[in-house]
Amino acid sequence: MNRLMHRFTLIVGLGIFAAVLHSTSNAEEPSEKSTRGTVVISPRALEIHRSSYVWDGHNDLPWAMRTLANSSFTEKDIRQNQSELMTDIPRLRTGGIGAQFWSVYVPADTGIQGTALQTTMEQIQLVKEMCQRYPDVFALAFTMEEVEQARRAGKIASLIGVEGGHSIENSIANLRRLYAQGARYMTLTHSLTLDWADSCTDDPKSDGLSAFGEEVVREMNRLGMLVDISHVSPATMRDALRVSTSPIIFSHSSSLTIADHPRNVPDDILPLVRENGGVIMVNFFNGFVTPADAGRSRKINELTRQFAAETDDEEERKSKLARWTAENPPTQGTVHDLVDHIDHLVKNCGIDHVGFGADYDGVSLLPTQLDDVSTYPVVTQVLLDRGYTEEQIHKIMSGNMERVFRKVCSLNSSTE
Repeated sequence: MNRLMHRFTLIVGLGIFAAVLHSTSNAEEPSEKSTRGTVVISPRALEIHRSSYVWDGHNDLPWAMRTLANSSFTEKDIRQNQSELMTDIPRLRTGGIGAQFWSVYVPADTGIQGTALQTTMEQIQLVKEMCQRYPDVFALAFTMEEVEQARRAGKIASLIGVEGGHSIENSIANLRRLYAQGARYMTLTHSLTLDWADSCTDDPKSDGLSAFGEEVVREMNRLGMLVDISHVSPATMRDALRVSTSPIIFSHSSSLTIADHPRNVPDDILPLVRENGGVIMVNFFNGFVTPADAGRSRKINELTRQFAAETDDEEERKSKLARWTAENPPTQGTVHDLVDHIDHLVKNCGIDHVGFGADYDGVSLLPTQLDDVSTYPVVTQVLLDRGYTEEQIHKIMSGNMERVFRKVCSLNSSTE
């Protein structure tokens, strides 16, 4: 995920900027894109959307609450509209969210400081407090059975995803602790390369996974914890797909062919994902989705590293980066750019292997008509316009993630 300047200035001294074809059987191939104008949601699209639900792979509300509201749902009551956030309960309901992986992200520099595990535990507790504060809206879920129970009760199944293997501090025992506390996926890296896994936005150490990194993947398989390979290098993707005996996910990544950014998935990985049975959950961030803006995002990565090498003064680095970004504003894309990614992934990976991982409250700019969690029905409309069937749309919305989660996270999963 790209956290933009806020995320990267937290990485002191390192400054890595982090911030449908037919299914394999009978589905019809979606038509070529037609109009690229403003999308108007039709009654039919709304009916299709409301007859299923969205299972989103990545939302950064917990970190936004920590930084903007001192981790207090009294200070920012999300039962009310919150203009500083992309996520609140009214907009979740409008968007049709039925299951959400809440990211318990902590900055990559906490791994260097030795505070990653503790800070991650605090973020997990914040998700649990949210569910306790709004029990009529959210229900913690650790198995597919519990997701289904939440859905029957009209609640949003709330799942926990750890964003970055720095959170385990090079310890399998800590991985087990996070699982026991409710984490059901872990992204192998974030913006920095670890001792055991290479990041896509840092220099490599292991040419993918080290022997310990392979052990981490095998232990996640044993526990029933999804292996998430967003943020990792292509070599790490290949190693994880080779080692994992369970379906993997990209919790918030898009297509490299459509927008050339290292956070996106290269085409040569797509057949491996299909063979593995995993799901690529498309990120909505403008810098990953809009072709014209992907180059700008890459340049920001490069400049952040350059400025870190030039000076240890964090304020000077911030000032230089702020000046460059002000002089080089982003090019905002549209929802059509997002669906171009979905089209490409479906055509080259398969309708059974694509989902949503929007990254709301973890990014600074979205394509037009995708401003917040209320806007998923707009995507449904564009998919319908491009010839996707109701069944295909429901697979992308939630069905594909249901299949993977049911297979990986067993009925016997337990938490402390």
